[in-house]
Amino acid sequence: MKEHSIPKATVKRLPLYYRYLRILNNAGKTKVSSTELSEAIQVDSATIRRDFSYFGELGKRGYGYDVEDLMHFFGKILNDDQLTNVALVGVGNLGSALLKFKFHQSNSIRVSCAFDVKEDIVGRIVDGIPVYPLDNMVEQIKLQQIEIAILTLPAQQAQQVVDQLADAGIKGILNFTAARLTAPDDVIIQSVDLTNELQTLIYFLHHNTDNK
Repeated sequence: MKEHSIPKATVKRLPLYYRYLRILNNAGKTKVSSTELSEAIQVDSATIRRDFSYFGELGKRGYGYDVEDLMHFFGKILNDDQLTNVALVGVGNLGSALLKFKFHQSNSIRVSCAFDVKEDIVGRIVDGIPVYPLDNMVEQIKLQQIEIAILTLPAQQAQQVVDQLADAGIKGILNFTAARLTAPDDVIIQSVDLTNELQTLIYFLHHNTDNK
């Protein structure tokens, strides 16, 4: 299996499969079919089987999938057996909400530090996370050997911060700003534009209504 051959849409569904398999395993269920998975997570069974086929033979015809084996398989692919420390840049309303979230759907992801410029928050511990001044960001990221950062700061500051993050050794950035960012080839940027998502939802809402 070559990682680059897995479609991005499939990769985005892997955490969904993994979370539901954990639920099944905790409930004591030992096997599951693609049809049962489809009904539970609202992804059609043909898509599930196609997604799974990229990883070889994961199930047996007439039996389905072994829940525990499949859970451990996807957990390993998603590196859920290793703790990943994440840096948060920008502790405004959205940043503060992410600190409270604590990524409860995974035991392997932890925001270990945050950075901001506001004097009233720098130097404090917010929801168990130390907030450092932005000027200390590169030093702390290198010191803590962090490879992933979340951006929730004003868009006009984002590109400069991305340049600094890349220099500090960050390899993955989850961008919540509206800025179109560039980075070296070895740095992956994944953008989450809430306004775009809402506008897309509104379009489909009205489009579907118009065609009823």
